[in-house]
Parts: sequence; structure tokens; C-alpha cells
Amino acid sequence: MPRAATPASPFVEVESPHQIHRDGTRFPPILTPTTDSKTLTSFLSSIQSQKPHLQSLLNQAGAVLFRGFDVESASDFDRVVEAFGYGEFPYVGGVGLRSVVEGRVVTASDAPGNVDIAFHHEMAHALEFPSKLFFFCEVEPACGGETPIALSHVVYQKMKERHPEFVKELAEHGLIYTRVLAEDDDASSAFGRGWKSMLGTDDKRVAEETAAKKGMKLEWLEDGLRTSMGPFPGIRLDNIRQREVWFNSIVISYTGPVDVRNDPTKATTLGNGRPLPADVVYDCVKILEEESVAVPWQKGDILLVDNWAVLHARRSFLPPRRILASLCK
Repeated sequence: MPRAATPASPFVEVESPHQIHRDGTRFPPILTPTTDSKTLTSFLSSIQSQKPHLQSLLNQAGAVLFRGFDVESASDFDRVVEAFGYGEFPYVGGVGLRSVVEGRVVTASDAPGNVDIAFHHEMAHALEFPSKLFFFCEVEPACGGETPIALSHVVYQKMKERHPEFVKELAEHGLIYTRVLAEDDDASSAFGRGWKSMLGTDDKRVAEETAAKKGMKLEWLEDGLRTSMGPFPGIRLDNIRQREVWFNSIVISYTGPVDVRNDPTKATTLGNGRPLPADVVYDCVKILEEESVAVPWQKGDILLVDNWAVLHARRSFLPPRRILASLCK
């Protein structure tokens, strides 16, 4: 049964069989327009007038899906992101391939459609990371292509119950992320970003300066660059919700694609140098799948994710599919 999000609200909260109930709310809440709030202009006005309510809902749920509004293009999506008022987060130091589309809008991923992208917090491997993520469905997938999400504090709790010794070691030592990059992008790989693209320059001196600011150590190789980041925490405190979260890139780095430069099972270690135990990693994969929600994309959907609270992934798909994104401070 649809219900108004608040009295006289321009949003109507609807149910979906794909949602789950967590912490007294549906995850994720799905907001649709009233008869008078469907147009882009009305949607932008509603965001402005309802910011306290929308922020409260995001704080409670961790993610919010907006559905049924007249958002047609990258330009429209850019205006929606701007309406929320979050600062732009520059995508420097990330390993995933993305293309700038317009304004603050980038492609969510340029990885081939037959590749699954495992669960992660955006840029958890880095010193700095975005706090909010927007995803926009410009072209609805022909088949598959969902963006599953999972509550990070629930994953942490389950990992602590099942693997207390590993979680203790992770909390004590953190994680070191190492990756060897080619000079240029490799479009065939989900993690194919070259060092020039990652660091935003083709000048090695500028690259070293940028890396130092990002807490990244560099080692120049004959045919590429070895980067090392950390040790960074693998468990963090979500200050807004006052709870610990599974904030790391263990699963995506360990189960990622093998290439001529990188063995994913060795790319991430504990801060004391100990390899990640395979059984623990794959049990974490299982937990994430059990706890995840994957609402099928519809054209015009906008998913707002609090990167502190929620992990996200991508399922493989049959084209066409075009999901755009924007990263925010």
C-alpha cells in the first residue's frame, strides 16, 4: 500500500517484493512522485524543500531509491545531484574504469557487461573516499545488471560472529592494498585503469605529488607502476549511526580479475603482511549475497547511497544498459 513519506509530502513511499526490512524500515525505501511532483522541475523543488526529511531517511535507511520522476538524461541527473547540495568528490585514486559524461556525472563503470563487480565501499582502499553516491539508470538493462546493496553494519556483525579472530586481527592491523598499473587504461578489465588516468596526469613528478597527498606509495617499473596504499582500517566507526561497519575492499580485491600484472589473492594483505584467508573471504562473499537487496533497474531510477553505511556491487548484464554515477563528499 503506497503511503505519503510525510504529511503533504511530494513523495509517496511504495513497496517492492525486492525490499527487506531492517532497523524498522524497508531497505531501501522507494520514493515515487505524487501527481503534481513528477516533472523534473517539481522534483528539483521537492528535493530542496524536503532536504531535512530526505537526509533523515538516508541516515535511517542507508540508501534511498527515487522512481518514476521525469529524469531523462545525464544533464537532468546532474541537476538532481546539484539540488541535494553535496560537494563533488574527484575520482582520483580509484582503479575502476569510468568516463566523464557531463558536469559531475560519470559512467558507473566501463567494465565489460559480462563481468560481475563484487561488493565494496567506494574507494575503501584509499585515504579519502566519497560519503555519498548517486546512480542513475539512463538505459534500462535488457537482462540482469542490477546494483545490489547491503548494509555494512549487518555484514560486520555476522563476520564478527563467524570469524572473531580474523575480525580482531583486521581491527588491529588494518589492510594494505597493492596493485600494479599499466601506463594506459585497459578496457577489457574491470580494474583496468592506468596510472595516467588514476592520477590525472602523464607527468611522473606530478603523479608522485598527487600520490603523496593521497597516502599512496609508488614504485616505478619498466612497464608500469606499483601502487601501495595503507595500512588503512578494514573496520570503521560510522559516526552518524554510531556503529561499526565492514568498510573495506577485501572481497572485490580478492575475487577480482587476474591479469598479467596482478594476482588478486595477493593484492590485499593484512597490515602485518599476513595473506587473507580464502575461507574467510568466501564466507564474507556468502554473507554479502545473503544480506543483499537487488531492485531491478527501471529507466529514470536514481539510487542515493550513503557510502559509510552501504556496500554496493554490479551484476553482469546483457546490453543495452547505461548506469551513470556521481560521487560526493
